[in-house]
Amino acid sequence: MEYSSSEDDELVDGYMDVEDDTGTSNIDQGTGVMPSHIQSIEPSEGSMSSVGNVLLMAADGLGRNDEPCVGMEFESDGAARAFYNAYALRLGFGIRVARSRSERRKGVEVLVMKRFVCLKEGHHKKKDAESTNKKKRKRLSIRDGCPAMMEVVRRGSEKWVITKLVLEHNHVILSPDRVREVQLRRFSGKCAEHENQLQEVRRNVFGDTDVQGLFDYLKRMQLENSGFFYSIQVDSKNCVSNAVWVDARSKMSYTYFGDAVYFDTTYTQNENMLPFAAFTGVNHHGDTVVFGCALVLDRTESSYAWLFETWLTAMEKKLPFSFTTDEGKAIAAAVGKVFPQCFHRLCRWRILSRCKKKLSDVYMRFPDLHDELRRCINECDTAPAFDMFWGTILDKYGLAENIWLQSLFETRHKWIPAYLTSSFFAELTLTHRRETTSRFFRNNFSTRVPLYAFITRFDQHIDSMYINETQKDLASFHSEQLLKTNTVLEKQARSIYTMAAFEIFQTELIEALQHYAVKVQDGPYAKYYVERDDPPTRHTVFYNVADKKAWCDCCRYAFSAILCRHVLGVFILAGVITLPEPCITKRWTKKAKTGPELIGHNPENGNCHTDSATSRYNDLIRDAIKCAERGSVSAGSFGVAKEVLRKAFMEIKCLGEKLTNDGLHQVENR
Repeated sequence: MEYSSSEDDELVDGYMDVEDDTGTSNIDQGTGVMPSHIQSIEPSEGSMSSVGNVLLMAADGLGRNDEPCVGMEFESDGAARAFYNAYALRLGFGIRVARSRSERRKGVEVLVMKRFVCLKEGHHKKKDAESTNKKKRKRLSIRDGCPAMMEVVRRGSEKWVITKLVLEHNHVILSPDRVREVQLRRFSGKCAEHENQLQEVRRNVFGDTDVQGLFDYLKRMQLENSGFFYSIQVDSKNCVSNAVWVDARSKMSYTYFGDAVYFDTTYTQNENMLPFAAFTGVNHHGDTVVFGCALVLDRTESSYAWLFETWLTAMEKKLPFSFTTDEGKAIAAAVGKVFPQCFHRLCRWRILSRCKKKLSDVYMRFPDLHDELRRCINECDTAPAFDMFWGTILDKYGLAENIWLQSLFETRHKWIPAYLTSSFFAELTLTHRRETTSRFFRNNFSTRVPLYAFITRFDQHIDSMYINETQKDLASFHSEQLLKTNTVLEKQARSIYTMAAFEIFQTELIEALQHYAVKVQDGPYAKYYVERDDPPTRHTVFYNVADKKAWCDCCRYAFSAILCRHVLGVFILAGVITLPEPCITKRWTKKAKTGPELIGHNPENGNCHTDSATSRYNDLIRDAIKCAERGSVSAGSFGVAKEVLRKAFMEIKCLGEKLTNDGLHQVENR
């Protein structure tokens, strides 16, 4: 189990609890003493805002190389604290005083030592239960044994010197932007307002008892499956802010289909819905697969960043190629920080749904407008075609001055398919809206349904999704779908692709026969025009014969990884009998869940996979889940799977006992 704190109030307390003797003189930082830009702070002389501004300015003035070091001197223990405060603010963690020591000198008690530590230092001590029937609220601890600390000792009557120092933390420290957000909100007076709103959300979600039900559910799931991951974010009052949980099946699915991820926030469509979100993707059958779940009580930029970072940790820091979300400045900013290498797309279906609300009066006057907008968005192959069609619609209905439509056009590069040619989004077809949690919410949500009951139902929903995937896996290997062209290309595609992917390929192949291709340029990259008379269209295709790769200006392959009709038209003209290997994307094939993982880039961990116990554990979990999927299909396969697993376990157990005994014998012989 893992707890994580938002640390809002702890950070403020740690930074603002500045003692009266923090005054310092201007001392040259090159001599190993406190930098001169940490000025004196007297809380009694100014407001909370003025003190906060001084601290923020101090953190800004603290250079990247201004780190504490053993031997650094200060004018007072308060000056040392002010320096450590500014250092902590720049890096992004909170501090407190953990220990102090005094001595009697000439009959006077004199402070001689202070130790400043990270807020997550130490461990929570459980108190003995009191003999009372009064029910107490379960409290969480943010402490997790962080070793970071700075200890200063008085030398003589004037100087304080750093004698002990640990800079390393055992946890992910809060981002500096998060610290600044907390501070500025506190200083501007918005903290209380935000806390009141958050408290109201908690009451709506948990009531009086549901928070305990959530804890019990997460702990039970982890006991049943050690591959289950969860993390809860709490504030200084031990109240839940957000939560993330991921089971072992989701982790395995992510290794194969995590190239395109969608953060599904259906709850934002109705303020009465539970703030339940899901990380989802698309499997090789074109169906939705769940990569993790979340409760989003605090809808701030830093909270979304925590959700994304925590979920990414559960997925071993492996990044998707694209990340799709709903609109929102807070979400967009968090995605930019956590997924800087990923293409961030806005969900066009959610935008189209919002158009119905934003343009309700216009839709009533022009019933055909919505369908025309949808065709413009989904059927335009190129950016110029979209721009022209969009402009025609606005002129036709007199909407050129509509502010909402203007804003959509300005952000078209974030959600219009014709502009999204640089990344993969796992959409087999642009006109089909894939299933999200919306339908599940409609069928299962009620204000009277407790949170625990809702999550239990969602688990059952996920179970049915996995059963459906397994059934389709088996059906794909035994199906003989009807051929419509009797070409070698079609026969090969039927043997390779899943049924859903083959149907899309088959449609594109039939359409290719309605087009005609003309070679207009020879060379290493042969250039073709692929045209059709009705409706009149022309697309440009480049074909590299040596590498057997093709590129079309419609960019449908980059978007969906299924060859478009224009490239297939060129193949037919060029006499390409079978699909070239570079043109077959494994994630749509029947063997998508075998062999190497499909996940794209992992900049931190590189290619290391089996060098650690954690990596080996995760690898074995995936193999065990594969065995469970196939073994649960029938009673016969279940018996085989149980026997194989029993034998494997006994062999592993015997090997472990042998290694243990060999080790004991070696010790005895010494």
